[in-house]
Amino acid sequence: MKEGLPKNAAAGDFVRVRGAREHNLKNINVDLPRNALVVFTGVSGSGKSSLAFGTLYAEAQRRYLESVSPYARRLFNQMSVPEVDEIDGLPPAVALQQQRGAVTTRSSVGSVTTLSNLLRMLYSRAGDYPKGQPIIYAEGFSPNTPDGACPECHGLGRIYDVTEASMVPDDTLTIRERAIAAWPAAWQGQNLREILMTLGYDVDKPWRDLPKKDRDWILFTDEQPTVPVYSGFTAAEMKKALRQKMEPSYMGTFTGAKRYVMQTFANTQSQLMKKRVMQYMRSTDCPVCLGKRLKKESLSVTFAGQDIADISRQQLSRLNEIFLPYAKKIHLADADDHPEKTMVAQRIAEDLVARLAIMLDLGLGYLTLERSTPTLSPGELQRLRLATQVRSNLFGVVYVLDEPSAGLHPADTEALIRALDKLKQAGNSLFVVEHEVDVIRHADWVIDVGPAAGVNGGEIIYSGPLDGLQEIKQSVTRRYIGELHAPKRTTRTATHWLRLEGVSRNNLHHLGVRFPLGVLTSVTGISGSGKSSLVSQALVDLVAAHLGHEVDQSPEEQDDLLLEETMQSSGRIVEGMEHIRRLVRVDQKPIGRTPRSNLATYTGLFDHVRKLFAATKMAKARRYDAGRFSFNVAKGRCPHCAGEGFVMVELLFLPSVYSPCPTCKGTRYNEKTLEVKYRDKNIAEILSMTVDAASEFFVDEEILQRSLDVVKQVGLGYLRLGQPATELSGGEAQRIKLATELQRAQRGNSLYILDEPTTGLHPSDVEKLMVQLNKLVDAGNTVIIVEHDMQVIAASDWVIDIGPGAGENGGTIVAEGIPATVAKHKKSKTAEYLSRYV
Repeated sequence: MKEGLPKNAAAGDFVRVRGAREHNLKNINVDLPRNALVVFTGVSGSGKSSLAFGTLYAEAQRRYLESVSPYARRLFNQMSVPEVDEIDGLPPAVALQQQRGAVTTRSSVGSVTTLSNLLRMLYSRAGDYPKGQPIIYAEGFSPNTPDGACPECHGLGRIYDVTEASMVPDDTLTIRERAIAAWPAAWQGQNLREILMTLGYDVDKPWRDLPKKDRDWILFTDEQPTVPVYSGFTAAEMKKALRQKMEPSYMGTFTGAKRYVMQTFANTQSQLMKKRVMQYMRSTDCPVCLGKRLKKESLSVTFAGQDIADISRQQLSRLNEIFLPYAKKIHLADADDHPEKTMVAQRIAEDLVARLAIMLDLGLGYLTLERSTPTLSPGELQRLRLATQVRSNLFGVVYVLDEPSAGLHPADTEALIRALDKLKQAGNSLFVVEHEVDVIRHADWVIDVGPAAGVNGGEIIYSGPLDGLQEIKQSVTRRYIGELHAPKRTTRTATHWLRLEGVSRNNLHHLGVRFPLGVLTSVTGISGSGKSSLVSQALVDLVAAHLGHEVDQSPEEQDDLLLEETMQSSGRIVEGMEHIRRLVRVDQKPIGRTPRSNLATYTGLFDHVRKLFAATKMAKARRYDAGRFSFNVAKGRCPHCAGEGFVMVELLFLPSVYSPCPTCKGTRYNEKTLEVKYRDKNIAEILSMTVDAASEFFVDEEILQRSLDVVKQVGLGYLRLGQPATELSGGEAQRIKLATELQRAQRGNSLYILDEPTTGLHPSDVEKLMVQLNKLVDAGNTVIIVEHDMQVIAASDWVIDIGPGAGENGGTIVAEGIPATVAKHKKSKTAEYLSRYV
């Protein structure tokens, strides 16, 4: 390891780390300067985050929490105690990580930034009230409190109901032919139909020919009569059975269709059931608050001529324009009549404008305060938190940031660097995990971790000023810091085109666009310009609908189906679908929500491993099948931890900790299962292998080799086969999905859609990713990616640049063509940066 120190740096100006062993760190020692921008680099999985977050931030948090009461400690999401011998000179730390944030629609840009709190105070104390109306306190302007929420829609802004048309889409059908589509299928639906027969309704007459009062009762009654059911009987047989008082098959209780839909939606734990009944619900703006979510008394208070709901729907850039005159005392005409009100308006406006200035500088002016956090990218959320920190004026703090440039166009990265410089100038230290070359070049100090990933990483290759990195031959990073380079290649030309018209979603309004088929296309533009709205949302929705596919949803989307229902894409495909047989969306959503999901189970290679174990002599003698070797099946797993591998230990005031299961020692399996060995290794030992090690171990197994080889090719050879899904980054999850797709037999004519696949990737890993994407195209498929990485854009066959600005100022196609053509376009904000590579 080579170390350098800034000139005149005293020992006290450094954070000294000794003996760090967290995750794959190999007992490392390193010194980091304070009051500087320190960037941690290295290939994906090398140990950067283990040092920055798992060691430095975790230790800073531990020390701080030791100073607060045990009761208060429970309120913190505590990290585990890091594996490190000693850390000296470590100031208090604030972490800004790539996390999704709250998944509820009630969490918004306004709540994350606390701007909504300021607005509520402003309306409460300085708003224009109707004559005679008493003052409303700040909580009364929040739709999330009983004081403020509209009583009709409970602060949601929409009401959900069912109609005859929604529950009976085809009124030519009879009840027996399942005219009431909203009722459950299978036995439960049959049960309800037979109950109606007992009650004397004609289930063989077309729905529209039934009397209206009968139709209304069947659909909308709250009555739940319990009657005898004669299963399988005709109407005539049933009448006879009732007359003769025959013993029924069972007693059945009736539920009206509306009652069934509403109760299922409110109470079911199954996302599938919830989604099924939602299709029969119709949502409309609340008739009382008109979708504004607040009580009418709160909406009657205005400021600058607008109620608080209207002002929260303005873009941040427009908000800045509204409040600037108040902050500068230009709009304070009634100062003499209401001095207190005037002072409040000016003070709050000053604070609002100061906070907004930072957000605008970070390229977030296109957001609105009411925008819900599930619709934001992780990069947008992190920048919002960063803006809040810049405004907080803290001094002497370490800010630990996780790839703050993720999801940023190079133009926005420049603004990010300015914000980081402000934090540094205020007397703070910045420890940043980063792959973006522009941020690395701006660093005062670089720590390169490596040399490779996983077990082959965890060492400090270099620690010192940026210039010295060029001398370190072991460093993979140094190749990308110097000259810009894009590999020379022949651009493919499209065989056919996929053409869309009238596309509307978010800031896209009746857009016409064409995508070349059989090539690799990059969709570019500054953050918030409409790229993801076009590709990951509208294009996916329209192609999926054409193919009759269900669009997979993230846990966040599933948890908030009401949000999804209000965000539909519109438009139509007018050409090209005959050349697409399949749609594959490869996104960064987790491959599973629990530790039970892992690389081996997701890619399917674990099925083959279990078959190998089931085919061993011992397994055959004991009559063990492949299911015995699954930790999700009772017969093979450890009964104590139910195959989890760990148990939770409650520590009262301290956070619960997880420790390896004392029965199976973390292996997840029971003793009898672990006695079965394949080439001297049990099933738990196989799961603990890395992909690289497993590839050597299963060298003679052709099917396994194919799976493992593809995972290695996308740069994930360092992951363990049994590594839980919850430990994987978004980029790792995306590459596992890509590997799973690559190992399938390629039939061509598939459309692959990837949203920022380079997020979290070192430039060397980006090159590996491009090799794989090009393989997909060479096999006769189409790949469309939303991307900011100029290295990738320059290597694409076609570029579509969206813009020119963000939010309302975006949503149009600025330029399209081969990279060299777009690089020369005068109005494109991407052109300036792309021209350096082509």
